[in-house]
Amino acid sequence: MAVREIIEVPDPRLREKSAPVDAIDDEVRSLVSDMFETMYAAPGIGLAAIQVAEPRRVVVIDLQDPEVEGGEPVRRPRAFINPEIVWASDRTVPYNEGCLSIPEQYAEVDRPDRVRARWTDLEGQVREEEMDGLLCVCLQHEIDHLDGVLFTDRLSRLKREMVMKKLAKYRAANKAA
Repeated sequence: MAVREIIEVPDPRLREKSAPVDAIDDEVRSLVSDMFETMYAAPGIGLAAIQVAEPRRVVVIDLQDPEVEGGEPVRRPRAFINPEIVWASDRTVPYNEGCLSIPEQYAEVDRPDRVRARWTDLEGQVREEEMDGLLCVCLQHEIDHLDGVLFTDRLSRLKREMVMKKLAKYRAANKAA
């Protein structure tokens, strides 16, 4: 396992559409392992392979149960290979989203409040599940990454410009420190 570098905007690779995974082999398992290690180190709750410069349709998510055992949150890691939304509700809800590729920036994004997703797990089994809440939001956000879409693309032009100005200030302040 290795912590990989997370690429950040304006890196053009974040706009690439990721390629499907043809086979779940040791290379894919190693990528997933590295992605979890990277996500936990960041720290974050979701990561798409493209964010570590791998344009493959792989997502990892761990919402980390708020229960604490031995001082640490309970981890519930999930890997999604070739995930897709097969149904989405018409009802949308706002959720305050952030992104490891747009560090320390957050904005409300409207997304369907429930989805039915299909993916392949690390054992090669096709799974399908209806989701809501944070898992629903997180999976939609990560699938967007696989399609070259950032959460800021779902904002109005004015809000997007505000986020990018705040990001520039954040980077300038951290560069000087």
